[in-house]
Amino acid sequence: MLRSWIRKVTAIGLLAGGTVFAAQAQPAKLDIAASNTWWGQVPIMVAIDKGFFKDQGIDTELKNIGASGDRVAALTAGSVAFSNLGRIAAIVEMARGNKSFYFFANVDDSPGNEGCYARPGFTDFKSLVGRKVAANTSAQITMNGLLENAGMREKDIQFVNLPGPEMAAALAKGDVDAACVWEPLFTNVRNATPGGKVLGLDSDTPNFKKFGTMASPDIMIISRKLVDEKPDLAAKLAKALFNGVAYTNAHPEESAALIAHYFGKPPAEVLAAMRTFKYFGAEGWPEHMKLHSGQMQYLAQWLYDNGKIPALPDTAKWENTGFIAKP
Repeated sequence: MLRSWIRKVTAIGLLAGGTVFAAQAQPAKLDIAASNTWWGQVPIMVAIDKGFFKDQGIDTELKNIGASGDRVAALTAGSVAFSNLGRIAAIVEMARGNKSFYFFANVDDSPGNEGCYARPGFTDFKSLVGRKVAANTSAQITMNGLLENAGMREKDIQFVNLPGPEMAAALAKGDVDAACVWEPLFTNVRNATPGGKVLGLDSDTPNFKKFGTMASPDIMIISRKLVDEKPDLAAKLAKALFNGVAYTNAHPEESAALIAHYFGKPPAEVLAAMRTFKYFGAEGWPEHMKLHSGQMQYLAQWLYDNGKIPALPDTAKWENTGFIAKP
């Protein structure tokens, strides 16, 4: 009887222990808010489809959310754990006191992919004094940089805050005289109004000369709660992300074929777009982040000076790279 009882207790204990072990072995569910319309997301898509997150015990699904502000909102609500998004949206939330996230990396940059284009009859910004020029978000920063090059300010033109997808039609109809936007919408704008003039690119601006980046590159943000409570798990997430960057850079053709389904485009078209981008991972990331740390505060100052945010945040208080394994 005693031996039978011991065997039963042991069996129950093993079963219970196995149940606990199985529960612990379940991948952590950490989804990302991103977009299937922006080539900067490629390394993240590669990391998902190559299984780099699963290798780290993380189950990651790309939640397709178009607007950067909506991605921050999704992270704040706890619907996702991290995101790659336009940094202006992150800075706006900092100015509002949103402390739900840290920024920790920049994985993509594409200077030269954003610019201003004028319809026929206008050859430079001087010829656009008092005329309507459309832009928004990062393209407005590019526009202001190009205006500065011409010795002008935003008040010298009629600024029109217009969504990027509407710019090609507005320029073609003459509703605006010039438009500033990013690729692939920049190509759409030029194709819609043949015979116009490229007024300049983000790579022509003082911002680029100072930081060597596009006007407002993407920034990776991550749940502050995740980092503070589970730094080891956050470190695994960063490792998977950087592995995606490394694979993308080492195998661009294979990467394009692997993730073309996200964009609904042929691999050759995806590959051509990828080649206009630079992707950054673990290699040299501390020095790379110093550059972006400085630009975050620079942009915050610009937004504050131009009345775009209600307060000037100290962006360093939202930066955290301490959980990332040192190279």
